[in-house]
Amino acid sequence: MVFRKYDDSLHWHATMRRLGEDEHGVWLGAPAGTVWRRSTEKPVTMNHANVRLFPRGEWWVASFNSAPSALDIYVDITDAPVWPTAHEVTMVDLDLDVVRVRATGAVEVVDEDEFAEHQVRYAYPEDVIRRARDAADHLASILNSNEPFAGAYRPWLDLVA
Repeated sequence: MVFRKYDDSLHWHATMRRLGEDEHGVWLGAPAGTVWRRSTEKPVTMNHANVRLFPRGEWWVASFNSAPSALDIYVDITDAPVWPTAHEVTMVDLDLDVVRVRATGAVEVVDEDEFAEHQVRYAYPEDVIRRARDAADHLASILNSNEPFAGAYRPWLDLVA
């Protein structure tokens, strides 16, 4: 799994196990202890399991996290995920994220400052800005009520938790 930035530079990347597909998209999983890297920085070992959903044709990628993660859902706003090979998925991280706090169920759109900064740095076209904003706003309105966020992810997370 490879996240890139708009200038095609490497962002977050990790090796995950393909769990399967359903009507929501392709699911990959990673148990606690999985190593992640941001660009070429020092690796980070995750203390919780998670599954990632890569929907077809949508401008987001969702991570569903087990405890002790403070966020049970973390959605990266991206361009549509692409599978250059059967063993790799890649997408452009567009900075905005939508999260759900485990303890309270509160939903928040985060990283607005980074989104604004990168619109200038990377010269995001207007259609990219609009699609990213529309995706974040839509997700924020459904994260507590619609699938796959309401519970369809739980059987997938059980496979790796």
